Amino acid sequence: MARQRRSAPKKRGPRRGRPAAAKKPVASYYLLPGKRGSVVVLHRPVGNRASPKVCGVMPSRDHAQALMEQLLRAERALLDLFYEATDDGIEALEAVLIATRSAVLERMPADAAALTAEEMEAERERIQRELDSRAPQQRAG
Repeated sequence: MARQRRSAPKKRGPRRGRPAAAKKPVASYYLLPGKRGSVVVLHRPVGNRASPKVCGVMPSRDHAQALMEQLLRAERALLDLFYEATDDGIEALEAVLIATRSAVLERMPADAAALTAEEMEAERERIQRELDSRAPQQRAG
């Protein structure tokens, strides 16, 4: 005589499956090569920004990594650092960016062949203007 299998009792209530996979955090900072061996640190567009924010132009990859670490620490302390679109928020963000860039460069001096501080600042402004001017074209297309 064949043995009968008992069916599992029906569950009542919501379906219980595997828990949803945790979303991987999207890296908010990324690096791009710049002029004369420099490295550009950018923050992904967030909030109402249409283009990435240039956080700094650094003389080497090591400097850029150190800047990213400093910015992550600052961002943890000031949660809405990159979200504020008011004039005060933009001024505060620029002040934080200048402070972190100068702190990294003081702690890790650049080589003699690297860009000067003025050249790095001019390059940062040029790249930011280029990204901002390209953003409306990308949104329309």
